[in-house]
Amino acid sequence: MDLGLKGKTAIVTGGASNIGRAISITLAAEGANVVIADIDQKQMEKVVGTIQASGGKAIAVETDITKYDHVEAMVKKALDEFQNIDILVNNVGWDRLQPFVETAPDLWDKIIDLNYKGMMNCCRVVLPHMIERKAGAIVSVGSDAGRMGEFREGVYGGCKAAQISLSKTIAREVGRYGIRLNVVCPGLTLATSPEEVGEYGGFGAGFYTMPPERVEKAASLYALRHLGKAQDIANAVAFLASDAASFITGQTLSVSGGYTMI
Repeated sequence: MDLGLKGKTAIVTGGASNIGRAISITLAAEGANVVIADIDQKQMEKVVGTIQASGGKAIAVETDITKYDHVEAMVKKALDEFQNIDILVNNVGWDRLQPFVETAPDLWDKIIDLNYKGMMNCCRVVLPHMIERKAGAIVSVGSDAGRMGEFREGVYGGCKAAQISLSKTIAREVGRYGIRLNVVCPGLTLATSPEEVGEYGGFGAGFYTMPPERVEKAASLYALRHLGKAQDIANAVAFLASDAASFITGQTLSVSGGYTMI
């Protein structure tokens, strides 16, 4: 199936590590111009190199999405380089696993800034351009924690639920302009090598490591009895961002091996 992504421009926040890295590489392989917006310059340059070595087009723009002016500057660079923005992938996410009663307001602020406020910043800056062009697709990477609740992820799950709600609201508001918003919710998705995760990727450097017994225990909670890979998420994001999904908006898709059924 031709996804119709050739020549389109996609911004991928947190696009240098794990799921974001897979999304950046997959969109580029489908012919899209990719703008990687991340705080890890070294890891971004690696991914840009991988894309360019395969004949794709990509640039790295160091961006702290929690700062509105950083997002504005990133979007300007994207427009200067590629003229248009067709796709926004809100992929940045971060959490510290902890029971809610053990958390404190400073941790809440960090989780909310990275998982929710950053998404709002990016949508708010990109949407006027998409409205003017009467076209665009925004795909946010949520979490099943936002659909069903999860132990030790109260604030994070709340942010992901907010992502889903905001996406539906904006989808109703801007659908008349041909703009679509959808959310993809992964389950536990581990990187498979240190090459896939930079210093800030996932839950920090070394996120790709997990003792085999813990992996097996975690996998037993999934209907398919194995954990997902970053590529599984990237495939879903690429589809929802593409012309092949032109009549899909305001939807939330779990790509988590049936975890939410349990």
